[in-house]
Amino acid sequence: MRVLSIAATGMSAQQLNVEVIANNIANVNTTGFKRSRAEFTDLLYQIERSSSVPSAAGDTVVPEGAELGLGTRLSSIRNINIQGPISNTGNQLDIAINGDGWLQVRTLNSEIAYTRAGSLNTDANGQLVNGDGLPIEPAITIPPETVAVTINKTGEVFARSSTGTETQVGQITLASFANPAGLHALGGNLFQATEASGTATVANPGTSPVGVLEQGYLEESNVDPVQEITELISAQRAYELNSKVIQAADDMAGIVSKGIR
Repeated sequence: MRVLSIAATGMSAQQLNVEVIANNIANVNTTGFKRSRAEFTDLLYQIERSSSVPSAAGDTVVPEGAELGLGTRLSSIRNINIQGPISNTGNQLDIAINGDGWLQVRTLNSEIAYTRAGSLNTDANGQLVNGDGLPIEPAITIPPETVAVTINKTGEVFARSSTGTETQVGQITLASFANPAGLHALGGNLFQATEASGTATVANPGTSPVGVLEQGYLEESNVDPVQEITELISAQRAYELNSKVIQAADDMAGIVSKGIR
């Protein structure tokens, strides 16, 4: 019975949907995290009767055919790159991107990765790094005698020494993409450019098309727990409905087998 395989595709799709929702909920407190949404498409259709066949009179074609859908499948898991809430941390090395744009970091294999998580720190050499110790790009080093660091909205980094002298030590730049949903997630709040995302366009904060930086703030996850719970309930109900279809098909097959006996 085709109904069994059709309903099975529906159950598989809703299981994937629940897994995506679970990942969103698990990262509700992850800095700079962007929620994902599972998107589905219908499968091939089996033509029982073509809409182009001649009518009974033979002078025209039938207005409507009979095409049976064979289920559903996952088409994509889309990242929803909407600005998350910005919270005050009071840490002078924390920066939040207010608007579009991605911070650039250099990975262990010397490639450039992109992140929205602006929780920065300094390593043993005074270089600005992210939470995993990866240096930001372009590299910025804070002098050892620095007592305070200022990062303005346009990404200029100033270090103030104990004598009160303030010196610019670097410039933070932001990358933007034509299709940020096409970025490849590496984990650890890092993303990698792909052919789908397009190449990165690098600009100073405050210049089009990127936003500005806010020192002492971090961008929170854009996951809305209420919305996720609502979608979780909806996915659960859809899963149950597909399982009921399988149960109904099994009951119908049982009736047929009993009639034959």
